[in-house]
Amino acid sequence: MSANDNLANVFTAVRNAERLAKPEVFTRPKSKLVTECLKLMQKNGYIGEFEIIEDGRGSIYHIKLVHRINNCGVVKPRFPTKLLEFEKWEQRFLPANDVGFLIVSTPKGIMTHREAKQKKLGGALLGFFF
Repeated sequence: MSANDNLANVFTAVRNAERLAKPEVFTRPKSKLVTECLKLMQKNGYIGEFEIIEDGRGSIYHIKLVHRINNCGVVKPRFPTKLLEFEKWEQRFLPANDVGFLIVSTPKGIMTHREAKQKKLGGALLGFFF
């Protein structure tokens, strides 16, 4: 786990808390990238509510877990991906067809690979969750 990869740190904390069946997890540090990825996970029903707690030393995420995550992680290196290559990455990182999501950074913002396919966008792979 890299000290500088905020997304990897948060995903690891969430994955470990899920495996221990904890109802919530507190993790830091806060970043726009992590916030956008958590919003995607929340929108797709993989985590419950989350809030950002200002503590004067950076901020802390307070994430409620709904115990739907089997695995989540980052993709390193962050591969540039064309629209037609998503299937290759789905097979590599996701367990089955239509199970889970890849997180993609596109010119139109951070979104799931399914949204990127609909909007006919490519981008850089950031992570996955299922």
